[in-house]
Amino acid sequence: MGNNLLNVWATVGSVALAVLMLLVMITVHEFGHYVAGKILRFKIDEFSIGFGPALFKHRNKKSGELFALRLIPLGGYCAFAGEDGLEEDKKKQEAEPFGELKEEAAAPQEPVAAEEKKEEDKSGYFTRKKPWQRIIVLLAGAFMNYVLAVLLIITCFFAYGQTMNKITGIAPTENSAELTYSFQEGDILLKVAGRNIYMATDIASAINYKKAGDMVEFLVGRDGKEEKISIMLREDVVVKNSSAMSTVWKALGVGIEEREDGKKYFMLTDEAYRFGFFETLGRSFAYSGKIAGSIFRVLGELLTGKIGISSLGGPVTTITTTSKIVSMGFRYFLEIAGFIGVNLAVFNLLPIPALDGSKVVFTLIEWVRGKPISRKVEAIIHGVGFILLLGFAVLVDILQFVL
Repeated sequence: MGNNLLNVWATVGSVALAVLMLLVMITVHEFGHYVAGKILRFKIDEFSIGFGPALFKHRNKKSGELFALRLIPLGGYCAFAGEDGLEEDKKKQEAEPFGELKEEAAAPQEPVAAEEKKEEDKSGYFTRKKPWQRIIVLLAGAFMNYVLAVLLIITCFFAYGQTMNKITGIAPTENSAELTYSFQEGDILLKVAGRNIYMATDIASAINYKKAGDMVEFLVGRDGKEEKISIMLREDVVVKNSSAMSTVWKALGVGIEEREDGKKYFMLTDEAYRFGFFETLGRSFAYSGKIAGSIFRVLGELLTGKIGISSLGGPVTTITTTSKIVSMGFRYFLEIAGFIGVNLAVFNLLPIPALDGSKVVFTLIEWVRGKPISRKVEAIIHGVGFILLLGFAVLVDILQFVL
């Protein structure tokens, strides 16, 4: 009973830590928007952590900005004054039919000065700012996510080392050549065909479409030293998508074991491997780039049908998976936090309605045309995009439990 209770509390703690991690990442993203907005003198109405009813509120008397901590810890926002531009569109429509008459009648009168002063008060409104300023503010959130992610990756790599694949068993074979040109138990995979290994997909890319009997050069960590070895492929390699790694491990002669749950697994584990100072620093940035590239690769495979929608996960799946990884130790916490940070940065820059990337596209169009697309039309597009994104997130979570 006591052990079961401890396991429950450990699970609850891991989930809470996973939720907190996501909340911090999103808060950092919105803080990026906030800092850039303050530097460029945008008027900010509210900076909120979380959604729903406010647990805590404070209004800055000088700037009028509202700071709030809200009940649902799955997001946050930085609300800029006049961000949707709908008020501006409405006034423009009202003025257009009699615009010239209004200007002529108002010219000699005092109220015009008051109106000009009102316009001057709105100089900090989002849509009144220059396009390049808005683009900087929109990009600042993803930039902050990426900076935090890289710092977490650097911290992890220096404190623990980079997580690499380690072979714990070799598949038997009657081919003497395959035995000669084979891995040994305990080998840590560092490079393949002269290229650094950051993810298992790097190995797949290096040997894809090679034939059984082909030789592939690896750099491995063995008995505390680094050695170059040649591996003879045992099977033809055809990798259809980024999740189909079984053909790679079979071709490399990695052993397979059946565990207590009755399922078969490749005899692989992961191990933190330390590199020199400058190599560690370089690998930290390169690894962040690899994470970003993997996002585009998965999206491409999804669009081309190489992977199904059930391969993805929404917020619930993300929190569940993250909590399991977090429970494995602080090294894994740093790794998954860095991974999620890069994911958030890249995903927010995609030109999908409701995301920052889409807003950047609309701003660029306005910059080129010299005038914006109807603010009302843009607001509708972003609104529909948000609903579709929310629906998609719920759908992929449901598919994880159904399929």
